[in-house]
Amino acid sequence: MKPLMLHGHERAITQIKYNREGDLLYSSAKDHTPNVWYSLNGERLGTFDGHQGAVWAIDVNWDTTRFMSGAADQSLRIWDCATGCTIGKIEHNSSVRSCSFSYSANMAAYSTDTHMGHQCEIFIIDVRNADESIETESPILRIPIQGPKVTSLLWANLDEYIITGHENGELKQWDVRTGKNVNTVNDHTKSINDMQISKDGTMFITASKDNTAKLFDSESLLCLKCYKTERPVNSAAVSPLYDHVVLGGGQDAMDVTTTSTRIGKFDSRFFHLVFEEEFGRVKGHFGPINSVAFHPDGKSYSSGGEDGYIRVHNFDPAYFDFNFDCQYSN
Repeated sequence: MKPLMLHGHERAITQIKYNREGDLLYSSAKDHTPNVWYSLNGERLGTFDGHQGAVWAIDVNWDTTRFMSGAADQSLRIWDCATGCTIGKIEHNSSVRSCSFSYSANMAAYSTDTHMGHQCEIFIIDVRNADESIETESPILRIPIQGPKVTSLLWANLDEYIITGHENGELKQWDVRTGKNVNTVNDHTKSINDMQISKDGTMFITASKDNTAKLFDSESLLCLKCYKTERPVNSAAVSPLYDHVVLGGGQDAMDVTTTSTRIGKFDSRFFHLVFEEEFGRVKGHFGPINSVAFHPDGKSYSSGGEDGYIRVHNFDPAYFDFNFDCQYSN
């Protein structure tokens, strides 16, 4: 399983994301310039030039016509995927920490940081006719957050709800029509770093600094499964093909030099979705893994690390022949 090594970023990767078909892989880092790659051969297709700060969050819509990025330069930008040009830009008083297109891609949601007296807020905007005027238009919904800031968000239940993960480990469910918080759960004890939804949208997985990743029901926010590790989990994804999840993490970047690299701190770790048991690890990164993503066909996955590299791994035939249930048959 020799991976493709994609090196187009000068600083740590913050997020990677496939488009719906899986032929393109989008990446963002702390170096101001999101990239787009061909996932098959690792060739860089282009860059999105314009941000003046670290890019924290990215998303691409279902038909790969629009790309969105939120950054530390206190702006959200919407781009044309074909040309790489900025369609619209929205300025704020603090960093844009997370962003996501709705399932229909008619709307987009994003959140800002708590900073210098400005509180964290969630915004929902109409992006159907996005152009330069989007900055002056009022958002569809604006939700001020009292308490810990939003660190990640996603759409659920066919655009009925937004689910947000917070700095204190809370998960909140928001009704898009009313803007009200309809459900809150406290299954994590520390900040939620990442949330990714399953292929059918019925479940989503969270990655947290409390050394666990957890699987939740999208509608009820019921915690279904828990995957435990010894280190903070920065990202987690659910396979679209098998009952597998992959976790990526490692200790904080500033602690990396104080420990040996041989102890498997920076491996991608594979767990069985149902049995919660670890069955595989993939080494490679020279630092914590910040983002993982399964290819939409489930036959490969990618990981982006603090070392600035993205590694695209195609699974060996042994992965597809592996039968987890046989360990329990006797």
